[in-house]
Amino acid sequence: MPTRSIYLLSPRQLPPETIAVAFAKTSRSPETFQEIAAELSDEKSAQFHEKWVVGYGHSSVAEHAVLHLAIENVSRLAVECIESNRLASYTEKSTRYQKWGPDDFHVPAELDGHPLAAEYAKTCRLLFGAYTKSLAPARKVIEGNSPRRENENDEQYDRRIRSQYVDACRFLLPAASLANLGMTANARVMEHALSKMLSHPLREVQQIGLELRQAARGETPTLLKYAESQPYLRQTTLELKQAAAHLTGTQQLAGREDWCRLLHWDPDGEERLLAAALYRVGQLPYAAALQSVQTAAPQEKAALAGRLFTHLGDHDALLREFEHTAYTFDLLLDQGAYAEFKRHRMMTQTPQALTVRHGYRTPRLIAEAGFEAEYRQAMQAAGDLFEKLYTWDAEVAPYIVPNGYNRRVLFGLNLREAFAFCQLRAAKNAHFSIRCVAQRMAEEIRRVHPLLGARMKLPEEPWQQIEAACFV
Repeated sequence: MPTRSIYLLSPRQLPPETIAVAFAKTSRSPETFQEIAAELSDEKSAQFHEKWVVGYGHSSVAEHAVLHLAIENVSRLAVECIESNRLASYTEKSTRYQKWGPDDFHVPAELDGHPLAAEYAKTCRLLFGAYTKSLAPARKVIEGNSPRRENENDEQYDRRIRSQYVDACRFLLPAASLANLGMTANARVMEHALSKMLSHPLREVQQIGLELRQAARGETPTLLKYAESQPYLRQTTLELKQAAAHLTGTQQLAGREDWCRLLHWDPDGEERLLAAALYRVGQLPYAAALQSVQTAAPQEKAALAGRLFTHLGDHDALLREFEHTAYTFDLLLDQGAYAEFKRHRMMTQTPQALTVRHGYRTPRLIAEAGFEAEYRQAMQAAGDLFEKLYTWDAEVAPYIVPNGYNRRVLFGLNLREAFAFCQLRAAKNAHFSIRCVAQRMAEEIRRVHPLLGARMKLPEEPWQQIEAACFV
């Protein structure tokens, strides 16, 4: 009997494209992975990928070639396109734990030589100046509520309270703010990501796509050989905008009173999920399992639901059967919260373009720090410039929009992801904006699916209480 062997094909010893070929060849070769890899050269690996991945479209092979890319000093508006790929991994500079300098913003190339360029730079400096100026008075309020602990030095104290005041001040930072992020993706995902960036209307994103492609081709020259702009992405977006202008016209925007709406859910979702759980462990067809659940007494259904949670630990993932029921929401949240919300890529998210036309939020800490007037002046200046930019170029205008302005996103998620999102983002150490969102979503899910929704482990902190405590 052959001896089991488990080992690493290290990217420190083998190029990513060679590792991908070694894994691909095992489907038809009896040799070990090490033997296959030893026979390969860069040239042979390239020939394999040219024939099978590029020529015949066996793209799954490209998933074995993994890239780690460092991306520095790009706007947070560009980050949205970079991070829109579901199967990649990202770590991004945090607006909660780091502070921005007065020149840490992107000036779009579209503004070169334009009359609005000077006003753009002036407004960015106004926003960054207000942000910097707000830090000290906001910190002073937090110091009064969170005094220094015994034997706590300056660095330890600032680290402990920093997010508490930066959380409010970051509402002033515009989408032009610069960020760094690390990206890990396989070559198949990277090709799709590059196509999206190269098809993007903003020059910054297009240039990032070109530079990423050049950097990635150093490791995977064949697999990314044909990553190009896609007419489908460009033209479909343009034609949808034309259709939207014709069909929806200039309808009045809704206010914040209906900021989180549960649009669609399955009224039988809980029973279908429980039936799927029975189906998992039995041999009956699904229809029979569903009938068994539907005819069970309420206490039997409750007992069955309880079994799905009895042994669930704090770091355990729910069974995949929780994906058999789903929800669709229409959500209005501030841009700072959206920056965190978008990281949950197991959802299906359709965000609208960033705008100032849904108004902005004012953190209560800003008012308590005596900074509300300057805050509103800066937000108004950004709003005024947005409208000027929008009239000229609607794609460039969002750069000037601060985190405090509201944005709309349509999204769908299953119950498994809803548990993960709500329990993570409702935690006490999460930002107060996203805590509101998590608690409100959980409230809606519990309303329509109380048997399972009630099992979410959330702080006893209604979203109305968070809003009243944290916003003016």
